[in-house]
Amino acid sequence: QVQLVESGGGLVQAGGSLRLSCAASGRTFSTSAMGWFRQAPGKEREFVSAIYWSNGGTYYADSVKGRFTISRDNAQNTVYLQMNGLKPEDTAVYYCAADTTGSIYRWGYREAAFGSWGQGTQVTVSS
Repeated sequence: QVQLVESGGGLVQAGGSLRLSCAASGRTFSTSAMGWFRQAPGKEREFVSAIYWSNGGTYYADSVKGRFTISRDNAQNTVYLQMNGLKPEDTAVYYCAADTTGSIYRWGYREAAFGSWGQGTQVTVSS
């Protein structure tokens, strides 16, 4: 298992920026990919972005493409989500997730591919 701890959430005005961090510990050597999901009030959790641990390949949801950037620090076992141009509709609890079994190659960017989850960090964007 991998333990994940997110940080960096907060309150920001529309157009502002935040950077989320997710520190991983435990069986990090088996990580295939890490991702970010978010859940807004009254809505289902949705995929935001993912990064493949071996080659750094990235993927984004259309709603954040061009505004958000995911990156990783292999030595620190940390993944980041730089969020620029934030909009009120980006308000949500953001969750970090890890795939340590290669499930992403079967399930794609679905929640089912990620077996380890953080506790979430709140991002609030005011208009």
